[in-house]
Amino acid sequence: MARRLRLGMVGGGQGAFIGAVHRIAARLDDRWELVAGALSSDPARARSSAEPLGIAPDRAYASYEEMARAESARPDGVDAVSIVTPNHLHAGPTVAFLDRGIHVICDKPLAATPEQAEAIKAAALRSEARFVLTHNYTGYPLMRQAREMVLRGDLGALRLVEVEYAQDWLTDTVEATGTNKQAEWRTDPARSGAGAIGDIGTHAFNLAAFVTGLRAESLLADLQSFGPGRRVDDNAHVLLRYEGGARGMLWASQVAPGNENGLRLRVYGDRAGIEWVHEDPNRMTFAPLGEPKRIITRGGAGLGTGTGRWTRIPPGHPEGYLEGFATIYADAADLIAGVGDGALLPGIEAGLEGMWFIGACQRSSAGGSVWVGR
Repeated sequence: MARRLRLGMVGGGQGAFIGAVHRIAARLDDRWELVAGALSSDPARARSSAEPLGIAPDRAYASYEEMARAESARPDGVDAVSIVTPNHLHAGPTVAFLDRGIHVICDKPLAATPEQAEAIKAAALRSEARFVLTHNYTGYPLMRQAREMVLRGDLGALRLVEVEYAQDWLTDTVEATGTNKQAEWRTDPARSGAGAIGDIGTHAFNLAAFVTGLRAESLLADLQSFGPGRRVDDNAHVLLRYEGGARGMLWASQVAPGNENGLRLRVYGDRAGIEWVHEDPNRMTFAPLGEPKRIITRGGAGLGTGTGRWTRIPPGHPEGYLEGFATIYADAADLIAGVGDGALLPGIEAGLEGMWFIGACQRSSAGGSVWVGR
């Protein structure tokens, strides 16, 4: 077996949710070893966060700048760095590590502003290192299966795409309590760049594009901020026109009581339709026109060539969120090791598409819900 790749991390210190998710996912397939980190902008907290993770004191850095310099100079320096900071802090470390030839695995969305996104794009273009964006739902086995079915023509010519991502955790203005760190930064436009459309809307937009292969040519958006005093959107209804004539609808909400993590995708062609619901991620409905509906299960009979690569445990055992991230990390390891082409990995283009989606939604809604194109 090839050696474990060496992973560094920027952000993700004590109390951070997404950093722990990335660390678990990176180790799940035994492909990565966390060896270095700049886990907090507070030097003392960075050191205290590193110790329980087994990071040696001399590789627990006070800043990402120091980490990039030191790790690029070491013969055993990190192969890649995972960026798990709030959105406005993606660009600085991403550029610093790419410029030193270190691969980057970055949490989504790409950035908080178009200017930051352009800086990342420029660094990715001039660097020989690879950039990966962790749209983890593209790592789910049945979403890869759905993509394969679309490419194979099982649905026929695509006509309709409906995707929604509904949550309820911001129904109350929890950011005002001072007790929810996630809510605090995600509802701050300076740090997040956007509300629901950036946080979960980009996931929905990306997943629809990943499965269908369609590129949106224009959209019309109606954004709301229902939370009193909230400075970012917390609900969005978006109409989409895709190249080639297909039409789409996207709903993203964080103020929908009763929805915990309600990601749902429906795709319809002129021969068949598919439906997948994230909260039951191991089952997908396939409905050929004029025939009984079929239930496709993760790892089950009759799947395509990818089933063995995309699933880890036998059918009937739940597999989902952490494994989706792990698939991204495993694919990234293959790409970096030169044994995979990364064809299914979200990269800089997926990140830029997400930034277009955010900006177009904001412009459309601000203009009175008008159509905005490329």
